[in-house]
Amino acid sequence: MRILTGVQPSGKLHLGNYFSVIRKLVDYQNKSDLFCFVADLHALTTFSSAKNQTENTYDAVCDFLALGIDPDKCAFWIQSEVPEVTELTWYLSMSITVPKLELAHSYKDKVAKGIVPSGGLFFYPVLMAADILAFNSDKVPVGKDQKQHLEYARDIAEKFNSQYGETFKLPEPEIDEETAIVPGVDGAKMSKSYGNTINFFDDEKKLKKSVMGIVTDSAGVDESKDYEKSIIYAIHSLFLNDSAKKDLQSRFTNPGTGYGDLKKALLETVLDYFGPYRKEREKIAADPAYVRSVMKKGSDKARAASSQILDNVRGKLGIGISKVSV
Repeated sequence: MRILTGVQPSGKLHLGNYFSVIRKLVDYQNKSDLFCFVADLHALTTFSSAKNQTENTYDAVCDFLALGIDPDKCAFWIQSEVPEVTELTWYLSMSITVPKLELAHSYKDKVAKGIVPSGGLFFYPVLMAADILAFNSDKVPVGKDQKQHLEYARDIAEKFNSQYGETFKLPEPEIDEETAIVPGVDGAKMSKSYGNTINFFDDEKKLKKSVMGIVTDSAGVDESKDYEKSIIYAIHSLFLNDSAKKDLQSRFTNPGTGYGDLKKALLETVLDYFGPYRKEREKIAADPAYVRSVMKKGSDKARAASSQILDNVRGKLGIGISKVSV
């Protein structure tokens, strides 16, 4: 079972990223044939500067390696280092219409907000389709908001197969309905765009500021607190087994513990849990030569896989003259 996923390098990772995506990827690589990439080309649709682009990509690679993505157990690479995918994007663009692309949520939402869309934003679904179809992916983990992009990939594959013969495997979405939405410090979904994140690779001072900034009600130390409505509990419980959850619940319901103490307990849990990952990340980030060698290994593996598909597509489209007999 080949599983493919890509993550944009859009800044520091937070608890929402970890519990909704990253922890699952580590599990996937132990049970499946995982293909995972840092989507630096997709990130160009929100480009700010070359410096930020480079730093965010490097940081994302270090983050994933530190958190357990093992290049010996999966294919892990940077999107732009596999040019076969961008070439395939052009070929696939012939199998989708402009009206269809105009219906893409990623395009319509930006236009509705008054943003002047670039051609890159318009063709975003085609590049994503190439990401998926270039590697014979069986399943693609997606959130509900990304499901349409996978449907586009399937539509493109079906049209190409119909025109030129069986070429692409039709990937299936893997949507985990049970994944809880991790709340941010304000109670809304944790998201960089909302500015409500807890970034577990921040230094301890910043991390403490984030945790201590979690919004609470006005219940005092000597009052019982409703853990079911508490952001602190919702986040802290993600780290705990059933027994530890019951212990935490009792601290909420039994008077004598203030929200400040409950926040400090959460901070301690975050630091303890991510402590080994934080140390590993420091070591990895300080060794650019190692990072480059790992990503070269990953891109070689990805290119070997995608070149087989690309050669087949070229042949069916009559691209190149190497096979012409005289």
